[in-house]
Amino acid sequence: MDHVATADRVVFLTYDDEAERDPQFVDMVRELRLPVSMFLTDSVVGPGYGHFARLLSVGADLQNHTLDHPALRGLPYAGQRAEICGQRDKLHARFGVRPRLLRPPYGAYDTTTLRAAADCGVSAVVLWRAALTGTGLRFTHGGAALRPGDILLVTSDDDDRGGPGLRERTTRLLRRIEGEGLTVGRLQDYL
Repeated sequence: MDHVATADRVVFLTYDDEAERDPQFVDMVRELRLPVSMFLTDSVVGPGYGHFARLLSVGADLQNHTLDHPALRGLPYAGQRAEICGQRDKLHARFGVRPRLLRPPYGAYDTTTLRAAADCGVSAVVLWRAALTGTGLRFTHGGAALRPGDILLVTSDDDDRGGPGLRERTTRLLRRIEGEGLTVGRLQDYL
């Protein structure tokens, strides 16, 4: 799912393992009471789990992005289940949360992923309709305007290094969201 059917004028902010790169982001989430969903990969986050504990304490939701970030599509069931359930168990042990949402790495999944995810307690596989990188907002389909219910991915890739920090990029995105007459909703409240 990259979009939630809703009449509410909301979009949803999701992040993949990136918040640790900008310590001011925690302050922003707290100050604005910004409803964000963080999709965490254990091998990427590693020693940064303390940062995500702070994000959790100021209202962020922590969700599943697998243990080691493999492309799940085509992997056997046992491997997919180990990746998904393994990260679920890590998040539960560290934070006491059981993630209900999964973002498959690279957005790649198959019917085996859906079965393994369901067996690990996942209720929705979350993709994105637009991704914000250091070079701007890139839409996957359906034009270049935000629509109510859009799921947005805020990420960075190798081309973004040295660009604006996560707080600044999120601020710019919030201006665009508001400029299009939308606000940010809490994804879990709509699923």
